[in-house]
Amino acid sequence: MNILSQPAPTFTATAVVDGTAVENFSLDTFRGQYVVLFFYPEDFTSVCGSEVLAFQERLADFASRDAVVIGCSTDTAERHAEYLSTPASEDGAQGVTYPLIADPDRKVSSLFGTLDGPTSSHPAPVCQRGLFILDKEGVVWFQSYHFKPIGRDLDGILRELDAIRRLQIDGKVCMAGWKG
Repeated sequence: MNILSQPAPTFTATAVVDGTAVENFSLDTFRGQYVVLFFYPEDFTSVCGSEVLAFQERLADFASRDAVVIGCSTDTAERHAEYLSTPASEDGAQGVTYPLIADPDRKVSSLFGTLDGPTSSHPAPVCQRGLFILDKEGVVWFQSYHFKPIGRDLDGILRELDAIRRLQIDGKVCMAGWKG
């Protein structure tokens, strides 16, 4: 599903931020900032945990580029809260401060085309790894999908964000291999 150069789909959902459920969470709140929205299959799994924690470790790198990070899975808000209060040594994501959208009804995931399944291990569809970078006006400038067992490279994501910003701020294109 190609949504490049389109306004990001609009939605309201529950998100967990610093362990607290926030009702009516919307991307509109972040207008005026770049948004890195990533989808992952589920809480309490090894590859997902590595990504959720990696984004937290690099949060300052995104913030220095005027970008916020937001995660989303088909887990419930209660499951996210449990995940965020469980240490990494127990497959949790304790210490993560950015929002995790709870999408048990799969509306947000459907809007962004990330759903996969059902499968024998997941009777209800879960997300593939999808990632979207929105500009300050909420327009999608980057989208990618990854197969569930393959984690993402955050340096590559930051490079895409840098390239988008360079084009928008300076009007300069970015050739293959360009580094910000």
